[in-house]
Amino acid sequence: MNFHRAIAVIAVLGLPLATTAAQAADIKLLGGNALNAVMEELGPQFEKATGNKLVTTLGTSAQLKARIEGGEAFDAVLLTKAALDELAAAGKVADAPRAAIARAGIGVAIRKGAAKPDLSTTDGFKQAMLNAKSIGFVDQTPTAAALKAIFAKLGIADEIKSKIKPLTIQAAVAVTNGDVEIAMTQISEILPYPGVELAGPLPPDIQTYTTFSGGISAAAKNAEGAAALIKFLTSPDAKAVIKAKGMEPG
Repeated sequence: MNFHRAIAVIAVLGLPLATTAAQAADIKLLGGNALNAVMEELGPQFEKATGNKLVTTLGTSAQLKARIEGGEAFDAVLLTKAALDELAAAGKVADAPRAAIARAGIGVAIRKGAAKPDLSTTDGFKQAMLNAKSIGFVDQTPTAAALKAIFAKLGIADEIKSKIKPLTIQAAVAVTNGDVEIAMTQISEILPYPGVELAGPLPPDIQTYTTFSGGISAAAKNAEGAAALIKFLTSPDAKAVIKAKGMEPG
């Protein structure tokens, strides 16, 4: 999808997507990258059903959390549960409505057509990391923290250190461009990109999941619309889309 290629750098840097003009019924949404594919499908459905317009800024949860802490105005936000809880404790996010939207697991991305490594077991994953010429993931993310812990647990952290390349663009785009041989990110951030394919999720005994939750600003200009969005994202129809995009609802 060309759209994904176009927003790759924007998404990682947390820059606004200038796709809608400001209107009275606009909802300013700050959304984590892992939910981008979900919102590409559900966003237009929500707009059509409610008449509201989403003005979306994408980024990592850490980037968006920092922007909110810095005083950036918003109506609705979709972040990791941990980040949202911290913002609520700081009075930046309202106590209600807040809801779990989706749970995402880590996947391994390879260039389309490349030989798939055996990821069915932890030993297979370990060997795949040792065999890889280069390994990429976006730093300062839940995925990065989980992978560093896994590498240490498997005893290969030092051995693969020279292969690891911190990324400043979407992991799937880095693989497509040939920047790295293997990249890891949330599965929902791999499936939409035509230049890569999902080699597989991490084996069950080392897989980790990140829960993404939605909330509204404590100072939202369009609190009603923002609350309607959170409710919409927990509906049965939304859950079906979330599952189709490689995540688990709720």
